[in-house]
Amino acid sequence: MSVVVGVSLDGVRIPMSRDRVGEIARGVLRAERIRNAMLSITFVTNRAIRAMNRQHRGRDGVTDVIAFGFRPAGDRKRAPIVGDVYIAPDVARASARSNGVGVRQEVARLVVHGSLHAIGYDHPEGPGRMRSAMWNKQERLVRRLAPR
Repeated sequence: MSVVVGVSLDGVRIPMSRDRVGEIARGVLRAERIRNAMLSITFVTNRAIRAMNRQHRGRDGVTDVIAFGFRPAGDRKRAPIVGDVYIAPDVARASARSNGVGVRQEVARLVVHGSLHAIGYDHPEGPGRMRSAMWNKQERLVRRLAPR
C-alpha cells in the first residue's frame, strides 16, 4: 500500500513550497489511517476555480477550494482513495486578511479542508459549517500539521 500526493501550480504562486503542501496532505491521510491513496492538489487561478465552481457546483463565482473524491464501494477500509483538490491562492490570501490569519496558515487550512473532502468528509452549508464535525477535525489537524 502507498500514499502518493502530487502538487502542481497552474499559473499561480503559493506562499509555501510544494513539498510542504504534500507533507500537510500526507499528514491528513496519516491521521485518518489511510494507507492507500493517490491525491493531487492543484493551485489554480480565480478564473479557473470560478469555471469549475460553475460547472461542477452550479455556482457562479470564485471559491477557495473544490475537491473531488472517489472511493469504490465494498471494503471501504481497504479501498484506495483517489482525489483531486483545487485551491485558489488569491482567494486564500483575501480570506486570510479578512479572518486575521497568516496566508500560509490559510493555505494549509485549505489543503486540510480539501483533503478531508476528497476522502469523504462533508459539512453543511451556512452557519452550521463552522460547528460541524468536519470543521472541528479540520481545525485540530491545522493546529497539529501547520502551527502558527
